[in-house]
Amino acid sequence: MAINCREKANQGQPSTVIIREPGEDGDNERDVEGELEKATLANTKTIIIESSKLGDMTARWISVGNCLHKTSVVSGLSSMICMYCYPDRSYIYFPLGLVSVTFAGTYAATWQFDPFCKYQVEHNVHRLEKLPLHNISTNSPIVLIRRDDHRRKVLHNLVALTAAGLCAWKVYKMFVE
Repeated sequence: MAINCREKANQGQPSTVIIREPGEDGDNERDVEGELEKATLANTKTIIIESSKLGDMTARWISVGNCLHKTSVVSGLSSMICMYCYPDRSYIYFPLGLVSVTFAGTYAATWQFDPFCKYQVEHNVHRLEKLPLHNISTNSPIVLIRRDDHRRKVLHNLVALTAAGLCAWKVYKMFVE
């Protein structure tokens, strides 16, 4: 089960939760997954997952969301740059703009409401040293840090919509001229 290490002052929300390996204290895997979900819904600042299976699965799920976001931004920016540098080569920038809008739309429709979209896997050794990892029974826990993703969402939506708008404008100009 989860252990609340510290409580936020005056709010009663845990700032750090440790999700223990299934089997300890008679827990099964579903109980541990439920504890992880409760921790994310409680807006816990730091979640430490001992279970390698659950931790790996969670880290992969978070990386899928990161991939959707980054692909949307990179393809949208590439579309705009190609549109500026090669205005006569629509076969380059139209597909990139379409990829950007598709991935931003996929993120918006399926990912942005998932509580895990607010979390990132912590890899920074200096930040990890500050956490209460001495209470952990595994050598390789997965540490999730809650981050504000508002700017990130605004960025990929703005880039995708700008790329789509510029592509639509180019299509309009092609058919009008």
